[in-house]
Amino acid sequence: MTVLAVFRSRAHSLGFLAAVKAAGVPAQAVSTPKEAGVGCGLSVKFDERFLPRVRSVLARRPLSSFSGFLKDGRYL
Repeated sequence: MTVLAVFRSRAHSLGFLAAVKAAGVPAQAVSTPKEAGVGCGLSVKFDERFLPRVRSVLARRPLSSFSGFLKDGRYL
């Protein structure tokens, strides 16, 4: 199952994408869906099995523009 890390900042999305890739998580930048409610932007898409590792990366570099994790159109 796919999860999106949703950000209000495109720069933060791209920086976070680089960080999760460096942590060995296969991920990509995708357009943020309207269901996220944060306007246009970029999100980081990854497989749910990597969620613990992605959370760990986020804990080491908290970003003020992070809105949450979106799965099936709902925030976790």
